[in-house]
Amino acid sequence: MAYDTGSLPLETLIGQVAKATETLVRLDERLARSPVREGWIERSHFHDAAAALWVEGELVHVEDLVFHDAAMDLRAPTHELTRAHAVLRMRRRILTQPRDWALGREGVRELTGRSRAASADEVGREGEGPPAEDDGADAWDVPEDDRLAEEFAEIDAVLARSSKVLAGADVPAKPLRPDDRPELIYDLDWDEDARLAEWQAVVADTRSLPSILRAAVLLEAWQEIEVLQRGGWVGPLLVAALLRQERVTDYHLACLHLGAQRIARERRRARGRTERILALIEAVQEAATFGLKEHDRLLLVREQMDRKLRGRRANSRLPAMIELVLSRPLVTTGMIQATLKVSRQGALDLVAAFGLREMTGRGRYKGWGIV
Repeated sequence: MAYDTGSLPLETLIGQVAKATETLVRLDERLARSPVREGWIERSHFHDAAAALWVEGELVHVEDLVFHDAAMDLRAPTHELTRAHAVLRMRRRILTQPRDWALGREGVRELTGRSRAASADEVGREGEGPPAEDDGADAWDVPEDDRLAEEFAEIDAVLARSSKVLAGADVPAKPLRPDDRPELIYDLDWDEDARLAEWQAVVADTRSLPSILRAAVLLEAWQEIEVLQRGGWVGPLLVAALLRQERVTDYHLACLHLGAQRIARERRRARGRTERILALIEAVQEAATFGLKEHDRLLLVREQMDRKLRGRRANSRLPAMIELVLSRPLVTTGMIQATLKVSRQGALDLVAAFGLREMTGRGRYKGWGIV
């Protein structure tokens, strides 16, 4: 059954929509002329990526994500950490592209993994020659004897390939097809293309709604349609890109996962549709509220750190250290050395100059951040 976009109780929702819109627009206006905008944006990517896994029931520490992004893992990265890093990379990708890229054909294909499937399909067809002309006949219209011969031919091909492998011959790996998914992990009857088309129809049907209300409806529709078997975090990224496309967030990408993290799951998954949409609208407001507080905190810290620059020589590394500290939730000695081109002792001296707090609690591989 198609998702129903009608009969929204506007009298119940419009008040919360106005509050969320006001808060989100205020955050964007502050970031427009903020000296800490780039650092705030980079930090928001890390926090929202960790929150994306939290919403799905997985715990990823922000400091582990920072280490993984800097290729300084303390241990083998977990599956959850790898997924969080994928969210991080996709957020950066969306923000560096034109506003209409994410919801365009190429953007949707890349975010939903369709570009990889198309590439695998092209690789699988290499060497097969031009495709045969489609005469409109169904596969089951082929005579039974011919179908049986094709099945035996496939079995012979597998046996021949196995014999070559056992003999030690160099056999190229079989290219993956887009439909080669293990039944143990994937439901092969799950038609992601049809579900994605249904969600895109909701995008088209909600064009007349206010932006924040439209975003909440699209988030709720993504949950109800269950577009992707794996990658539920893609939906909030697409909706955040839509808010940017509609110029609600001109200068940043909304942290919708971070907002959802602050709303009880019982409300986000309530039985009533109106309650779910209202909870998602409040999630947008919570994300903007957190962003305003974080922005004010970074501004205050920058002012305090700028006082350390008085009387310093012109070639001092302290200004670059300020930008580095503000750009990430925490930094390590190795990050400081690689970015500022200083020795290990020089990095430790820069950390001591600003009185940064050690945030990992480890004896080795320490990380520092602002209080």
